[in-house]
Amino acid sequence: MQPPRSILIIKPSSLGDVVHTLPAVARMRSHWPAAKIHWLVNPEWAPILGGNPDIDEVIEFPRARFRGIAGWARLPRWIRELRERVRPDLTLDFQGLLRSALVARGVGGESWGTSDSRECARFFHHHIVRVPPRSEPLHAVRRYLALVVALGCDTTEPLEWRLPAGTPPAGCPDDFILLHPFSRGDGKSLTADETGAICRDLPSAKIVIAGRANVALPPLPNVLNLLNKTTLPELCWMLRRAAFVVSVDSGPTHLAAALSANLLSIHTWSDPRKVGPFAPGAWIWKDGKIGRMADFPNGTTEPRNTLGRWLAEKIARSAG
Repeated sequence: MQPPRSILIIKPSSLGDVVHTLPAVARMRSHWPAAKIHWLVNPEWAPILGGNPDIDEVIEFPRARFRGIAGWARLPRWIRELRERVRPDLTLDFQGLLRSALVARGVGGESWGTSDSRECARFFHHHIVRVPPRSEPLHAVRRYLALVVALGCDTTEPLEWRLPAGTPPAGCPDDFILLHPFSRGDGKSLTADETGAICRDLPSAKIVIAGRANVALPPLPNVLNLLNKTTLPELCWMLRRAAFVVSVDSGPTHLAAALSANLLSIHTWSDPRKVGPFAPGAWIWKDGKIGRMADFPNGTTEPRNTLGRWLAEKIARSAG
């Protein structure tokens, strides 16, 4: 195909999915260095894309305006306004839902999607790239890469996640362990008791608790509780500098996998083979077992409320 002059990436959410799409977009930039690349993203995740050299323009998708029946009625006018602003030759729908497919088709140019798109989205694209069904254990990063491979982009080079350096939160200590124990996803979070047990099993470590949750945690002398108090840039800064990150399956887990090799990702019902940390050095807890991705589903036995002891032993061995 002819090198496109303008490319629109449609991947508004969620945080983890935005992170998973970054390597595919980096490969596009390498393949078409002169193209102008625009990325449509929800406002809350836009800071993750700030300063990314692979992206020329971040366009915020005002998702709240399109909720309900009245929101669907507002969508056509907004698409027309977007078309006047962007005028892409090529549109890639990484979201794979009806609304994103309508945007991709309506904004102009050739629209591409994947065969596992939902809500009949595939019927609105000009080109469909065949990928395994979602029931098969193909990681999300590989699914997104399949779309740009079909366009001729090379993915044999090391994958790249270009993320912001971030800014330090007030009061963050040096040499700390970052604990992200809560998630908005049903059934993914640790309990308050499990979170406290992990912290108590690491009495000599400085622990920072981050994330968003309406949970009351008892004060502990070695813990800085930053729940609901940090921005995405501050989270990136902490993930880069933490001695170790312990996180439930969520967007921060995937940020951590891109920024640090010292990560334990906790999975309850989600399948690590599909949405686990895309980093060979990361550790995974699933169904009472801990191991690397290559070890899954085997590993050593460790109940969730004793993960602090596992981490303490690991840190002690590293120091020795």
